[in-house]
Amino acid sequence: MTTSDIDESVRAELNRLRESIDNIDAAVVHMLAERFKATQQVGHLKAAHQLPPADPAREARQIARLRQLAESARLDPAFAEKLLNFIVAEVIRHHERIAEESAEAPPPGA
Repeated sequence: MTTSDIDESVRAELNRLRESIDNIDAAVVHMLAERFKATQQVGHLKAAHQLPPADPAREARQIARLRQLAESARLDPAFAEKLLNFIVAEVIRHHERIAEESAEAPPPGA
């Protein structure tokens, strides 16, 4: 069956659902951008105070919290954990880069 063989009402519903998915995807991207703006600030604060880029205790709390939220939202908690682990790995990579750049920069007023 090709898309031209689909009943017009089915095609309209499919398009409506896909538009909704596209809007949700856009919202997810914008929310991730906001999240990364905040984590960049955390990275700069950590670098300024020579704190480690990773915080395993916080990460564990966040994973537990996200798994709970996922269960409440009827989303697979394992999927939610994988997603958060991916995001956290990227955040840590950013924090490491910020720390390296901060260590290489001359002190203020130098």
